[in-house]
Amino acid sequence: MDRFDALQLFTRIVELGSFSAAANALNIPRATATHAIKELESRLGTRLLERTTRQVRPTLDGEAFYARGKRVLAELEDAEASLSTHQNDPRGTLRLDLHGTHAAMIVLPRIAEFHARYPHVELVVSSGDRLVDLVGEGIDCVVRAGVPRESSLVARRLANLPEVICASPDYLARHGTPRDPDDIARHLGVGFFSRNHDYRYPFTVEIDGELASFHPRGWISVSDAECYTQAGLAGCGLIQVPRFRIEEHLREGRLVPVLQDWPCPPLPVSALYPSQRQLPPRVRVFVDWVAALYEQRFGPVRPDAGRPR
Repeated sequence: MDRFDALQLFTRIVELGSFSAAANALNIPRATATHAIKELESRLGTRLLERTTRQVRPTLDGEAFYARGKRVLAELEDAEASLSTHQNDPRGTLRLDLHGTHAAMIVLPRIAEFHARYPHVELVVSSGDRLVDLVGEGIDCVVRAGVPRESSLVARRLANLPEVICASPDYLARHGTPRDPDDIARHLGVGFFSRNHDYRYPFTVEIDGELASFHPRGWISVSDAECYTQAGLAGCGLIQVPRFRIEEHLREGRLVPVLQDWPCPPLPVSALYPSQRQLPPRVRVFVDWVAALYEQRFGPVRPDAGRPR
């Protein structure tokens, strides 16, 4: 393993806290990773990593070497990204993390088109609703709903999704239909929360041009978008969701919209990636491609629209 490969391996071990995880991320055998780090430590004449049965962490020398090594790797990627051949024909592994619904309904049905356009980019895609640590997990780009809270990331708005408050016919037959936004607080609502914190998102509508939030009662909360929809279908309470996700349920009458005289603010969707002086070409072309994909589906973006999530 050459010096740059060993440096890249070392940084991944520090970020992931594991030889095995780093080896898997770089598609090399665990034994190769162990041997490469031993050679690196021998060449530098110092111990870089402290190993326990549960975790690997850098020594003081390792922390200093990691900080300088990250800068070296960033400079190398900047230099490679500046070459016109790489700009026009990006290559390498692109690690994405996509919101589960957006992966299944928007991005993956068209992903073969991206591959046809950029055949030398290898995709590694994870999905879910949780927030990810882009640096720690080696993710190049994520697609997430809501106003980004992480200020260290670059965010490119992809769409503002129209939302609707709705419930199942069974729920409305048992509890009645809310007549105005104040009724929300007297109804049951399915709770939605982030696994990264225990914040429970309110229901939000526009009243006379101003946003107003309401917290209904409820006996169930979920952290997954599909579970949220299923709880609404099961009659557990009101839900507030992007309309595109439930068009079929609305059309078939399995869900019924309510409070339509008070529009919901649109839910923003963004692509987020780490701030770098020179964006790697593989990331740049994906962000441009996925932005065009969302514009085709949802129309041009109004940057000032959207509610936090």
